[in-house]
Amino acid sequence: MSSERTNSVGNESDNSTINTAITAYLDYLALIKRSSRHTVAAYRRDLSKLQQYCAQQAVSDLAGIDADLLRRLTAQLHRQGNSANSIQRLLSSYRSFFKHQIRHSALTSNPAQLVSAPRSPRKLPKLLDVDESQRLLAAAEDEDELVIRDLAIAELLYSCGLRLAELTALDIQHIDLNDRLVTVTGKGNRDRAVPVGRLAIKAIKRWLTFHPAPLDSQQPLFTSRRRRRISPRSVQARLKLLASNQQLSQHLHPHMLRHSFATHILESSGDLRAVQEMLGHANLSTTQIYTHVDFQQLAKVYDDAHPRAKRQQR
Repeated sequence: MSSERTNSVGNESDNSTINTAITAYLDYLALIKRSSRHTVAAYRRDLSKLQQYCAQQAVSDLAGIDADLLRRLTAQLHRQGNSANSIQRLLSSYRSFFKHQIRHSALTSNPAQLVSAPRSPRKLPKLLDVDESQRLLAAAEDEDELVIRDLAIAELLYSCGLRLAELTALDIQHIDLNDRLVTVTGKGNRDRAVPVGRLAIKAIKRWLTFHPAPLDSQQPLFTSRRRRRISPRSVQARLKLLASNQQLSQHLHPHMLRHSFATHILESSGDLRAVQEMLGHANLSTTQIYTHVDFQQLAKVYDDAHPRAKRQQR
């Protein structure tokens, strides 16, 4: 065994079966599975933590690694400041490692399957408030073709809560200007019809005057100056520019308009199921993040207004 391999997983003695198993697994990833060097390096870091902890606990055999040991290791890492996501990735590496050992050694169980990572706090989405949304879409009457297109894109994203990929995939035939509906193909190739606001329809009609086509046309709804389907990256860049020109302080991205749409609809209607349908979420639990956003606002109002919540003035 080379010194490089030994050092890659720790400084324990060469007769450690854990060290031998880890080195063999890393070779398998690199030589047989042809994993990238970044993947192999990530597994090496994760498994090195396991090896070092086992050395501290005087465990030198794979059979001595059980779920309790892994729980103690993850608890220690959590106390040291490792995030829940990092620990989840670590456990995923261990599950793969032990799964390989079951296939290629006498090991019969996977202890990592019995261990869960700490629950990571769910990040609430950033969004525009109603005033910022109005300011973004209230750009001056500009005759520049691309600005008119960008405003139509922003109006449609905010009016319907579309994902970026859904927007760029739209053809002219997918928008019904008379009934004010857009047919979207979302995740899992699930189609849904979403109502389109009056101002978004007006903005799209204005944009379509620059490249008129039959309403049943399979031509892209939004195109570049060269008349090619607009790319997701172009949409991101142009929205950022639009927000800058309208002097918005936040870094605007397409998903922020989706979040803003969902939150503002929910604040006004309280109809979570309808918001789920319009967003194209398969599960209601995904949509429920917006109830937390709304609750944050309620909590702020409470803290500002309730006499028992206000801080004493000194």
